[in-house]
Amino acid sequence: MNQLGVEGSGIGNHEFNYGLAYLNQVTGSRFDVDGVDPARPRCAGPAFPQVLANVYSSKTQTQLFAPYRIISKQVSAFDAHGKPVSAIVNIGIIGFTPPTIVAWDQRWLEGKVYTEGVVETALKYIPQMRAEGADLVIAISHGGLDAAAYSLSMENGNYHLSKVAGIDAMLIGHSHQVFPDAASRVEQFKLPGVDKVAGTVNGVPTTMANLWGKHLGVIKLHLNYDGARWLVDKRLTTVEARSTQRADQSFVAPDAQVAALIAGEHAATIAYVKTPLGTSDYRMSSYFADVGDMSAIAIVNHAQLDYVARYVKANLPQYAALPVLSMAAAFKIGSAGVSDFTDVPAGSVALNNAADLYLYPNSLHAVKVDGAGLAAWLEHGAARFNTIDPAKNAAQELVNSGFPSYNFDTLTSADVSYEIDVTQPIGRRIGKLAYRGKAVEPMQQFIVATNNYRASGGGGFPGLDGSKTVLASPDANRDVLIAYIKTAKQLTAAAHGVQRSWRFAKVKTAGPVVFRSKPGMIELARAAGLNNVALLRLDDGGGKGFALYSVDLSQ
Repeated sequence: MNQLGVEGSGIGNHEFNYGLAYLNQVTGSRFDVDGVDPARPRCAGPAFPQVLANVYSSKTQTQLFAPYRIISKQVSAFDAHGKPVSAIVNIGIIGFTPPTIVAWDQRWLEGKVYTEGVVETALKYIPQMRAEGADLVIAISHGGLDAAAYSLSMENGNYHLSKVAGIDAMLIGHSHQVFPDAASRVEQFKLPGVDKVAGTVNGVPTTMANLWGKHLGVIKLHLNYDGARWLVDKRLTTVEARSTQRADQSFVAPDAQVAALIAGEHAATIAYVKTPLGTSDYRMSSYFADVGDMSAIAIVNHAQLDYVARYVKANLPQYAALPVLSMAAAFKIGSAGVSDFTDVPAGSVALNNAADLYLYPNSLHAVKVDGAGLAAWLEHGAARFNTIDPAKNAAQELVNSGFPSYNFDTLTSADVSYEIDVTQPIGRRIGKLAYRGKAVEPMQQFIVATNNYRASGGGGFPGLDGSKTVLASPDANRDVLIAYIKTAKQLTAAAHGVQRSWRFAKVKTAGPVVFRSKPGMIELARAAGLNNVALLRLDDGGGKGFALYSVDLSQ
């Protein structure tokens, strides 16, 4: 990042996933928090400032990182007569992360740090930045957009942050979308005051650059000087999210100096992730996870359930009589492009395949919920789908692209069955929920394996706020999956890949119900028993390489 010329950075939620001691070490910081040894050797850290305004040490009541920095930039400009001049522009950068990190990474952060809401923090520091000479204020805020009523613990608070006076531009993220994007169908970009073409949120130039370095967000602020201060001319300001992949599917050339810097680490990583774990006799993919292919999800549920069931038996005898279930979701399902799907071929299964199956560095948690809570959990996940009108002749989109796939939690147990009726409004879609052939009673108790993000409230699932957690494992979900594959040695479709708890409620529609996936994958749908899926067009016309498929809900 130094080689790239980065001049300032923020801190996101995943920076906290490995604990404060590690974060202190790799960022070259001097955290004064419990559990961090000030004598422990640290890395040099980056040559540019890291800012984070809303995370505080419980020990000192001061921020872990500088809340903001003001960077003086010499720029070339023209005066009123068109004469070239040099000028200094003082750019203030301020950082925010989701306040809910204290719940998501409770095992690392509890009692050591606390957070504040993004709006309160901005109201405190932006006037201070202006008083200290900031001509411009750029908010680096790791969060998406949510127009729900503002709260101090809001995960995606940038819609409200944009309304704070004094912010000239926002660099946002967390929800892994591309903004601006005129073709986007994401709900958060349809909010009042959000212009997905121009790239503004309540008038503030804003960019979100997808994930994994797939895009580069670029805001070009056009400035005028009125003799006392610099002003942004929003009419001439432009916002872009530039893709690293061109229209012809080729990629921009790598920077030779950066490539040389990371060559050793890159080669070592490739060698490491090829470490074999076991074998599989079936292909695990997420191309049709939205319509019922569980091949890439069931194995995660198997591993999580096995871990939790063994733990309960050994350590939680008071819950030994309760059924143990597991929830998992397809993390990679095309949101970042046509190559963004899980696809593990039959044959050898290695570490990189486990990372493909379980993408995020979550830790395994288990919660105790009743039947009503289980149904509410599934209802919330069913918001993944749009409401379908059976009488409509025109094509209808099945998937609500604004609802992240990682929040479409599903069960894959032979003991559980339920239906999702997409003709019903959100909150009234789950039907015929049964356990071992009997209807689930509202007060019936279950232990459900999940991850720390979900158990502590991530995704806004009703009733999941950390209070129902009965197991907060130190083990990462991915490591649990790796250990399970190593023990099983041979994964088979019959034992690990074909379990499916849910079906769409049968309904005949006048017109097609459509969704998008990678071209040429229809045989995988057939292999998963999805005979109600058909290919409509190899090219959906959206310019991103997706094919258009349909699902017959009457079958």
